[in-house]
Amino acid sequence: MAGARGAGGAAAATGARPGKRPGGPEAAPEPEESSFAGAPAPSLQEGSDSGLSESEESVFSGLEDSGSDSSEDDPAEEEEEVSSDEGHSGQKTAGQQAATPSPSTEVARVQDCEEYAVDSSDEEDIRNTVGNVPLEWYDDFPHVGYDLDGRRIYKPLRTRDELDQFLDKMDNPDYWRTVQDQMTGHDVRLTDEQVALVRRLQRGQFGDVSFDPYEPAVDFFSGDLMIHPVTNRPADKRSFIPSLVEKEKVSRMVHAIKMGWIQPRRPREHSPSFYDLWAQEDPDAVLGRHKMHVPAPKLALPGHAESYNPPPEYLPSEEERLVWEQQEPGERKLNFLPRKFPSLRAVPAYGRFIQERFERCLDLYLCPRQRKMRVNVNPEDLIPKLPRPRDLQPFPTCQALVYKGHSDLVRCLSVSPEGQWLASGSDDGSVRLWEVATARCMRTVPVGGVVRSIAWNPHPTVCLVAVAVEDSVLLLNPGLGDRLAVGGTDQLLSAFVAPEEPAEQPARWLEASEEERRGGLRLRICHGKPVTQVTWHGRGDYMAVVLAAAGHTQVLIHQLSRRRSQSPFRRSHGQVQRVAFHPVRPFLLVASQRSVRVYHLLRQELTKKLRPNCKWVSSLAVHPAGDNIICGSYDSKLVWFDLDLSCEPYRVLRHHRKALRAVAFHTRYPLFASGSDDGSVIVCHGMVYNDLLQNPLLVPVKLLRGHALTRDLGVLDVAFHPTQPWIFSSGADGTVRLFT
Repeated sequence: MAGARGAGGAAAATGARPGKRPGGPEAAPEPEESSFAGAPAPSLQEGSDSGLSESEESVFSGLEDSGSDSSEDDPAEEEEEVSSDEGHSGQKTAGQQAATPSPSTEVARVQDCEEYAVDSSDEEDIRNTVGNVPLEWYDDFPHVGYDLDGRRIYKPLRTRDELDQFLDKMDNPDYWRTVQDQMTGHDVRLTDEQVALVRRLQRGQFGDVSFDPYEPAVDFFSGDLMIHPVTNRPADKRSFIPSLVEKEKVSRMVHAIKMGWIQPRRPREHSPSFYDLWAQEDPDAVLGRHKMHVPAPKLALPGHAESYNPPPEYLPSEEERLVWEQQEPGERKLNFLPRKFPSLRAVPAYGRFIQERFERCLDLYLCPRQRKMRVNVNPEDLIPKLPRPRDLQPFPTCQALVYKGHSDLVRCLSVSPEGQWLASGSDDGSVRLWEVATARCMRTVPVGGVVRSIAWNPHPTVCLVAVAVEDSVLLLNPGLGDRLAVGGTDQLLSAFVAPEEPAEQPARWLEASEEERRGGLRLRICHGKPVTQVTWHGRGDYMAVVLAAAGHTQVLIHQLSRRRSQSPFRRSHGQVQRVAFHPVRPFLLVASQRSVRVYHLLRQELTKKLRPNCKWVSSLAVHPAGDNIICGSYDSKLVWFDLDLSCEPYRVLRHHRKALRAVAFHTRYPLFASGSDDGSVIVCHGMVYNDLLQNPLLVPVKLLRGHALTRDLGVLDVAFHPTQPWIFSSGADGTVRLFT
C-alpha cells in the first residue's frame, strides 16, 4: 500500500505541466492509464480545469497519506488502492472493470487521470503564466500574456450574450456559485467550503472556523516583583546633583514675576454645571420641548346658524332646502340645516355628533402637519444683475420732431439709406416724402387707395420707393437727393428690353403713363389680390410681396432688373403675416400666425422652423448679423430667437399691455424697438456677442410716449435711422414722430 502511494506521489510530482517543457520521457503518462476504466484522455491544454478544490485533488492523487504512520487504514481506501494497482498492471478484464468498482472508485480514477492536466500544487494557477501583471494592459489585445516559450496566451472566447446568460441561470443549478476568475477569464465553481467562507465574511465573521476571537488573553508581564531587575547600571550623576541650567531658568522666571511680566494664574470661578432645560419654554405649551411640533388647528366657533333660535335670514326656504339635499356633501357650505326651536329644552340630540367627533379624532392623529421652514431671501437678490441704462447709451430718450400733414392714420414708414429722407403712407390715400432734419414735407404723391406698406430701396445708387396700394405695388422715383442717383434710376428702368415671347407670370408689370411719370410713378406691378407687405432684398434688385389670399401664391418674389415674378412655394402653411430677407445668407423668413419658417432659396428647402409660442404673429425683424430674430404678436409678446441656439424662444418679453404692431432692429447700434397699441414705443438694448458661448444681453432702456390713441390704435410702425441712434414712429393719430 505504501509503495503504491509513493509511486502515485512521484507520478504527481514529475507530471508534465502545461506551458512548461517536459523534463524527459519519464514525465509523460502511460497510454494504459488513459484507456483504463473508459476515462477520456487528459487534456494538456492551458485552458483545461479539473473542477476540484485542492483538498479533493490531494485525496485522489495519493499524496496525502504518503508519509502516514497509521497502521489502521480505512477499508474503502484499501479497495481504492487495490483497484488502482490492478489498473496500472492491466490484469483485469473489461467485464470485471464494469462489475467490480464502486462509484467512489470511478471518481477516483477519473480524477487520477486528470491530475496531470492541471497541477495545482503551486500557489498560483499555472494556466495563466503571465505573472503579477495588471490585466488592464491587455484590454485592447486578443491575448492576455505570454508563456515561457514566448507564445501568446489567448483570451477565452466569450461569445455568450445576455440571453445565453439568462438561460444558463435558469438551467444551471450551480449558477449561483459560479464566478469568473479575473486572472484566467474562466468560470470557476465554488465548493461548499468556499461558499461557507464567503458567507462568513459577508456576516462579518472570521474566515477561519477554528479561530476564537474571545479566547482569554495571556499576560506577558505579571504583577509579581522580580528578584533580578531588568537593568542594573549605576545611577547618573545628574540624578543627584542640581542642574545649573534649570537654576538659571528658575532665576529668570522669578525675575519676570517680580517685574510683573508674568501674571499669576487666577483661580477659576466654579459655575454650577446644571441649568434649567425648559427655562425659555412656555410652561403652558403642549409638547413645547419639541421644536417641530405644530399644534392642531382649533375648531371654528359656532355662529348664528348653529343657534337654536337663529335670525330669520339664516333659515332656509323650501327651494334652498331642496337644493341643499341634492348637493354632494363636499359641495355644501354647511353640513346641517339651521332650524328654529321655541326653547333650548326642545332641541333634540345632534344626529351627527359621534361622526363629527370621530372625524375630529382622525384629523388630530392622521392629518400630517409639517412646519414649513421659511427661507429668508432678499428680494433684491432675485432681480438679475443688469447694467445701468446710462452705461448703455446712446439710445433715443426724448421726442424731437413731429411730422404733421396726414389726415388719417399713418400705417407705414421707411427711411432712405443715407438717412436724409423719410417716406410715410397713410389711409388718406397719399404718400408723403419728408426731410428728416426739418420735418418739412418735400412731396405728396396721391396713390388713390390705402397704403398698406412702404419700403425704400436699400441700394445707395438706386432712388426707388415701393408702395403697396390695394392689389398693386407702385415703384416711385421721389426725385430727392443726388441727381445722379435719380437719373441713374430712370436710366436703369428704361434700359429693360422686353423678351419676344413673354413668359407666364403670377403678376403683370405695367409701365406708367406720361402723367403718372410726372407724379413720380415709374412701374406698376399688378397682382389681382390685395397686397399687405412689400420688402426689399439687401442688394436692391429683389423684393418680396405678401398677398392677402389663400393658397400657395401668398408670397411672390419680383426681380427688378429682369422684371420677372415667381412664386417660390408649391403649397401653403397657413396665413402668411410677414416675410423678410436674411441680410447675409440666401434665406427667406416667412412668418405665419403660429410659426416662422426659414427657407434656403438656393437649395429650395426648409432649413428651420421656429415656434414663437404666440397666438398670432404680427411683425418680424432680422438682426443685421443674421443670427437673431425678433417677432411681435397681437397677444402683447415680443419673442427673441437665437438661430444658433434652438428653435424655441431664447427670451419672451412682456413689456407692452396691448398688441404689438411693429418691431425693428438698428443696423449699427445694439438696439431694437417695438411699437404697440398702448401708444408707447419701448427701446431695448440687445447686444449680440461674437463669442458663441455668451448669450445675448437684452435690457429695456427707454419707454417713449407721444402718440394719442385713436380708434383703440396706437403706434402702427417703427423704424430706426440708418446711421444715428434715432427712431421714427407712425401712429393712428395721423402723425410721425422722431425720438432722438
